[in-house]
Amino acid sequence: MGTLSAADEFFNVRRLDVQKIENLLRSGSLYNCRSELDSLLDEIRFDDLHSLVLRMYVCTDIYISARSFSRELGISDSAFAEQFGEADDIELKITAVDGTKDLLYILVEQCINWRIKASRENVGSVVKNAQKFIESNYMREDISLNSIAYEVGLSPSYFSSLFKKETGKCLSDFLNEVRINRSKQLLCCTSKMIYEIAFEVGFQDYRYFSQIFKKFTGQTPRQFQTKANLST
Repeated sequence: MGTLSAADEFFNVRRLDVQKIENLLRSGSLYNCRSELDSLLDEIRFDDLHSLVLRMYVCTDIYISARSFSRELGISDSAFAEQFGEADDIELKITAVDGTKDLLYILVEQCINWRIKASRENVGSVVKNAQKFIESNYMREDISLNSIAYEVGLSPSYFSSLFKKETGKCLSDFLNEVRINRSKQLLCCTSKMIYEIAFEVGFQDYRYFSQIFKKFTGQTPRQFQTKANLST
């Protein structure tokens, strides 16, 4: 198959998934960020883009995502531009596909380095933000290590170890503790059925809820409810 013409490239180009780039910046690891970026670029067949204009589109999307993310980390626009230039400067650096990818590697790696540095300097606030997020979203079925780590902008593995180090609890235990404390309030103060309460606090399986409840309280939900009603 021959090389596509510039016109054909425009008609066949695939749009970069910017959300995936943002996910990479927020939770990707420094160790494999190049391979992850390669996978995202492979999705749009970046290596086959001979058009400088099309490569500019891709680079600009990643540049804008990186700049926006760096602002969240407290990196000033001037500091970002000093290292990577303004968006209008990109064209001078991407005359070849390989040179373009090298630029993008450095851009993504630097953002992840900034993120790691910021998280280390603000460990307490990161953990507190995670706890607040859990306390507000404990009832969601999709809440998980991955979703919480994404919320605070860290990789799941790093966030998990950080949370345990700061609180002395693993993330799942903290989440279950929040859920059980809320379920105790509902058992004491409402006439809802126990299975309804289990579902309301985020457990999809009544038996699992009972198991976790007993682990934290030493009683089954029914025993706790009965005892609470007798004492009122």
